[in-house]
Amino acid sequence: MKLFKRFKDKPAIRSMLLFLAILGPGIITGSVDNDAGGITTYSVAGAVYGYKLLWTLIPSFIALIAVQEMNARMGIVTGKGLADLIRESFGVRITFYIFIFLLVADIGNTATEFAGVAGSMNIFSVSKYISVPLAAITVWVLVLKGNYKFAERIFLLFSVFLLTYVVSAVMAHPDWGSIGSALISPSMEWNSGYIATVMGLVGTTVAPWMQFYMQSSVIEKGLKISNYRYTLWDVVLGCIATIVVAFFIIVACAATLHANGITINEASDAAMALKPLAGALAGQLFAFGLFVASIFSAAILPLATAFYVCEAFGFEAGIDKKFSEAPQFYSLFTVIILIGSGIILIPNAPLIAITIWTQVLNAILLPVVLICMMLIVNNKEIMEQYTNNKAQNMIGWTTTIVLILLSGFLLFSGIGLV
Repeated sequence: MKLFKRFKDKPAIRSMLLFLAILGPGIITGSVDNDAGGITTYSVAGAVYGYKLLWTLIPSFIALIAVQEMNARMGIVTGKGLADLIRESFGVRITFYIFIFLLVADIGNTATEFAGVAGSMNIFSVSKYISVPLAAITVWVLVLKGNYKFAERIFLLFSVFLLTYVVSAVMAHPDWGSIGSALISPSMEWNSGYIATVMGLVGTTVAPWMQFYMQSSVIEKGLKISNYRYTLWDVVLGCIATIVVAFFIIVACAATLHANGITINEASDAAMALKPLAGALAGQLFAFGLFVASIFSAAILPLATAFYVCEAFGFEAGIDKKFSEAPQFYSLFTVIILIGSGIILIPNAPLIAITIWTQVLNAILLPVVLICMMLIVNNKEIMEQYTNNKAQNMIGWTTTIVLILLSGFLLFSGIGLV
């Protein structure tokens, strides 16, 4: 507070200091969207279709901003998490069924993050039986022994490291003219593979658990409606970070793997393939980015899950609370970490099957969560004068309807029906 008072006659500096103090929830939530599953999706898109799918990042950006802004506004106005609001608005029974499936999906998502840790460290000749347990212990200690401010600083630092993908892409010497054409002149191919990839790219930017984490982070930080405009900029910056990283991952893989006809099945394959094409450093930077994204998400995912499950059923939750004050929260966080990392350590674990069925569950649950959000954010008894305006409703409902269609397609394609 002394620092703010020192600049009381300099509003520009005061505003900047206030923004820096508020910075966190939006950027962290946006950055963690580029997890092992997201990086794999972007890598495959670039390797298979080159620059053709870069245009999908524009509607993805719009959808992400619309949804994350609503989360931030609901958190600031109500002081309650999304899980709390869903239980109060729709009852315990509906909440129970939604959250049981969300919990199962997030355990699968957590396992995918530890798979990313294993794959990235394998490129540096580190066995998964060393890297995965160490990552799990690090994540557990960070959350259990730290506090919200400390954890947030670490997560923000991790967000910066994701920019290594920019370096990897530049080292690949992409065709910037073709990139510009792909962005302003979208091309469509009417086959199931292309359409499924388009839907995967748009859908991967908005995951169900992200909405709960964003709203809980706003509450944990104690933000008020007077901070809204700064929070909005935090959200926008987080969404920009998400799309920038996605853009350069696609570009890196398009300029190297697609140009040489190399296909991949997972993100670590992309790092291996980049080495002889863009240089060892580019491949190592790609692998390092995958490691940072994976361990980053391996912390956030279980944390978000523990937050919203405890909120939904009335248990105390929060990093700043002691274990004795929130035993259910910390116990659930620990169990998710143990199961997620343990699955990866099983010899010949069916990681592909886990990933597919996790995506199927996400596809089913995402529209349900978005519909709940839209109904709550337009309820004047809950939001008072801060309900959506017509433009926000148009964007919100359009995003919801489009994602329902995308999720339906992904559901059927994921289980082989398309």
